Amino acid sequence: MPNEKKQCQHLAGLCAALEKNDNYLKAKAYAEKVLALGNDSLEKTIAIAVSLCLVCAVLVSFAAVALKPLQVNNKELDMKKNILDVAGLLEEGSNIDTAFAEKIEPKIVDLATGDYVDSVNVAEFDQRKAAKDPAQNITIPKEKDIAHIRIKAKYAKVFLVKEGGAIKSIILPVNGYGLWSTLYGFLSLEPDGQTVQSINFYDQAETPGLGGEVVNPNWRALWKGKKVYAESDVASSEKGLIAEADKGEPALSLIKGVVDNSKPGSQYQVDGLAGASLTSTGVTNLIRYWMSQEGFALYLNKVRTGNGGVS
Repeated sequence: MPNEKKQCQHLAGLCAALEKNDNYLKAKAYAEKVLALGNDSLEKTIAIAVSLCLVCAVLVSFAAVALKPLQVNNKELDMKKNILDVAGLLEEGSNIDTAFAEKIEPKIVDLATGDYVDSVNVAEFDQRKAAKDPAQNITIPKEKDIAHIRIKAKYAKVFLVKEGGAIKSIILPVNGYGLWSTLYGFLSLEPDGQTVQSINFYDQAETPGLGGEVVNPNWRALWKGKKVYAESDVASSEKGLIAEADKGEPALSLIKGVVDNSKPGSQYQVDGLAGASLTSTGVTNLIRYWMSQEGFALYLNKVRTGNGGVS
């Protein structure tokens, strides 16, 4: 009761203040004048339409501001969910924030050196925003931009799954252009930086049922155990949708049709997306780009050898 009485007093004070405001009194007088006009009055029609637009604009603006923290939180939660998913750690009914904090260690990597960067706040760093900031991005030379993304951030946020101090998974952000959209996803590798654990794309706008099948769990399962880098030149003779891959170069690619696992080089191949050759090529190119020296090759080499401040 005391709180309700206090609220009524505040409301009464507000009303009293408005009654003394010249602008409010003028607006009130005009509103009374307009409402007194006939329904076929052009002035009344325009005034009511403008008033409705203003009220709606205020309500939409208020909702956008009020809901922004919730939207940001949901976006972060969805990102954590996707990272846990590609790491094989997503459990139904589990608390996403708790599971992420307990099992995932984010790190910032300098793509030019492959070393970790301690001067950047890992919790606040947004790689997609950094890629749009001239102070934080790099223009990719056209001849090297096989993923067709034009620019990239100088730093990348990677995610490690550790057990007993040892790395169990390396989760790398990847992106590249498909047919209709830029695909954003994560590639999870074994500690050898060579063997694929999983892949997922959390943001894409490819054709549903065709290129959109990049999110199909059955297709994603085909990636497990595949190799990223050519261990010999044999990958070149059994190439998929790539020109060639010499020893040590990224060789993993999508092919047209179904992979024949009995053939040499099949460890570097994944079934292409039926009816979506351009999306398939886009996925191949984004993997090749981010696994090359332009992407994470230096970092992965240092993870394997334990050199350069990477551990």
